[in-house]
Amino acid sequence: MALLLENLTFLQEYFHSTIRTLPSKTENPLKVGVLSTATINSASVIRPVETHPDVVLYAIGSRDLKQAKEYAAKYGFKVPYGSYEEVIRDPEVDFVYISLPNQLHFEWSFKALQHGKHVLCEKPITDTPYEAERLTDTAKRNNKILMEAFHWKFHPAAHVFREILDSREYGRILKTDAIMTATPAIPAKDIRWQYDLGGGSLMDMTYALSFTRYAIHAGTPDTVLHAKARPASGDERIDAAMQAHLRFTDRSGKDVYSSIYTDMARSWWCGVVPRFWELPSIHVELEHAEVTFYNAMMPHLYHYIEIKDKRSGEVLRKQAYKGGPLWGERGEAWWSTYRYQLEAFVDKLRGREPVCWQTSKDSINQMKTIDEVYCKSTLPSRPSFLDK
Repeated sequence: MALLLENLTFLQEYFHSTIRTLPSKTENPLKVGVLSTATINSASVIRPVETHPDVVLYAIGSRDLKQAKEYAAKYGFKVPYGSYEEVIRDPEVDFVYISLPNQLHFEWSFKALQHGKHVLCEKPITDTPYEAERLTDTAKRNNKILMEAFHWKFHPAAHVFREILDSREYGRILKTDAIMTATPAIPAKDIRWQYDLGGGSLMDMTYALSFTRYAIHAGTPDTVLHAKARPASGDERIDAAMQAHLRFTDRSGKDVYSSIYTDMARSWWCGVVPRFWELPSIHVELEHAEVTFYNAMMPHLYHYIEIKDKRSGEVLRKQAYKGGPLWGERGEAWWSTYRYQLEAFVDKLRGREPVCWQTSKDSINQMKTIDEVYCKSTLPSRPSFLDK
């Protein structure tokens, strides 16, 4: 379902970019340079920038200059470059968006920060915890902003979900269960199946872990109780699927038990029907209720937050496409998670306090947890650029 959701987001954002009047740009807008011509760019940065008054598409970098020129002409970038190095060296670029394969996230984030650029990098921020720590130190040393693009956290639905959990109306969290799968399977030649490029279901579908830690306000788990990978047929170092059970401590010092399941080649129901209904979601059991956030990854397409009260048997469903406890009057119902993310990122770059943020500390803890799960499963950590 991950690929389907991505494609639906492309269509949604293209539709809104054609039917809505694009805003006039400010006198001195921020200029973004994009590293790679990845398919995700259309949804994650191009359409959001088009609808933001204070950012313009400035530079596109590819290892193929011809491809960069074609991409620039198609989407309206001002300057095409035949290398990533030229983008980060361009003094006109204010920040870079990095959508390269996982294994290249550290290298090009590090280089961009050293060249004085702010960085918005796709998840996972790096391949190892040490790389994430190194990037954080580099950003601080250069007085630049670094953020991992966990776009789902910026959507109003995520804030309503957390508000329900934090209200204590239904008691404390006892356990969580998060899932993210691909059915039909991610194509065999996709880079997500390549160990040397930081592939693996836990790396790519790290949202399931992100949902979990967000719900609990957790750092790293006290322990990974169990982790079992289903190795890919072509490379046993790659987890085609990963199932893990973890124990966290909540803010009151109580235990919370969590399970996550990621699968890049989910079996079809009864062997004949793709599980199209199985969207990235999290189920939370509290003392007095069960709360499900359905399609937490891309709630702008469709979602619901279902509350089943154990005491009364009442079932309540909520949705939030704009506003919510953090955005208030800001935002539009048609904004994607990526558009809300860009809104917060620009606020930060302009010296304003964003309504929410993905901290570097949280990104480091995410990578530490991923590493602990791989260790428990007996699969190796992804290779580090720093080991080359």
